[in-house]
Amino acid sequence: MSNNFKMLATTLFGFEPLLERELLKLGAMDIKPGIRNVSFVGDKGFMYKADLSLRTALSILKPIKSFKFHTEDEFYHRLYEFNWSTVMAVDKTFMVSATTHQSIFNNSQFVGLRTKDAIVDFFRNKTGKRPDVSTDNPQMIFNVHINKNTCTLSLDSSGDKLFKRGYRTATNIAPINEVLAAGLLLHSGWDGQSDFMDPMCGSGTILIEAAMIACQIPPNLNRRSFGFMHWQDWDEDLYEVIMNSVLKKIRPFHFKIKGIDKAPSAVRKAQDNVDKANLSEFISIHHDDFFSTSKGGERSLHMLFNPPYGNRLDVNPELFYKTLGQVLRENYKNTKVCFITTDEDAPRYLNLKGSKPIKVFNGGIEAKLYQFLVY
Repeated sequence: MSNNFKMLATTLFGFEPLLERELLKLGAMDIKPGIRNVSFVGDKGFMYKADLSLRTALSILKPIKSFKFHTEDEFYHRLYEFNWSTVMAVDKTFMVSATTHQSIFNNSQFVGLRTKDAIVDFFRNKTGKRPDVSTDNPQMIFNVHINKNTCTLSLDSSGDKLFKRGYRTATNIAPINEVLAAGLLLHSGWDGQSDFMDPMCGSGTILIEAAMIACQIPPNLNRRSFGFMHWQDWDEDLYEVIMNSVLKKIRPFHFKIKGIDKAPSAVRKAQDNVDKANLSEFISIHHDDFFSTSKGGERSLHMLFNPPYGNRLDVNPELFYKTLGQVLRENYKNTKVCFITTDEDAPRYLNLKGSKPIKVFNGGIEAKLYQFLVY
């Protein structure tokens, strides 16, 4: 009898193709991309590997029940009928996250509340005890997704969202999400086969994600826990086997990764995070103003950065991008330049030849990833 089951990896808008490729490379079966998610099939060991290894996933969900309903009471009773003791012990803390689409429920918080009521009532009536709800540090996270009159109940195997890699303790103003950083790098074609630079590195997230991609280091290696570690069928020995298998894929890196920032506080934060990620042998951080630097040497360079934009840009956007373009043309030949911005006039000001931009979202703000080649 097969031990495989269906899972759902959630992601950011526009990252579905990246996540699909990651899952294919990892060995998933029956991969089907959706909107902000990709479904796939694997066993428990593969679920552990997915949580450890996927760079563009936000969470890995394991569906455990699906049903149709037409009223609020029917929704509650279908949940209450489920044997919750098969997936959770009464002494575990839990929380419920919910999303709805074209449903009789207009409020996802209400859906979460009714789900919580069904779980608590089940255990209280069966054991005389009730599990505690925790929104700060729950041991079990249940995901409820309602589409029209169909409800899918899932266990969240990740626990905290997977962009919480475990290496970032210090942040700068408007830090970039780790999953977003990894996705931008993969969209830009970064493969670890050249030098790399982030000229406005902030707290160093892009640099760290670039180094982990280059060395094939599992992105969530530094996390202390996952949701599945609190499940009834948690297999620590199997997890150790999976961990050792992904560690064997780490490869050497023979190029340089460099970060620059003109703010001393950002440089200190970036260095702290690089040290926490145990990547200081691959990444160097420098206090400098990029506009007064030059590349040096003839080796090809891959550049990706998140320049200030909107309220964070304290100079005229036209002047900023014209100066940026001039520095790149004069001082950074043989460089692939990639950056994310909300300013659609940026390419015109840069005066560089680029490819079609890719739409992404940075913290809910629509932006675009631009890519240029400097010959």
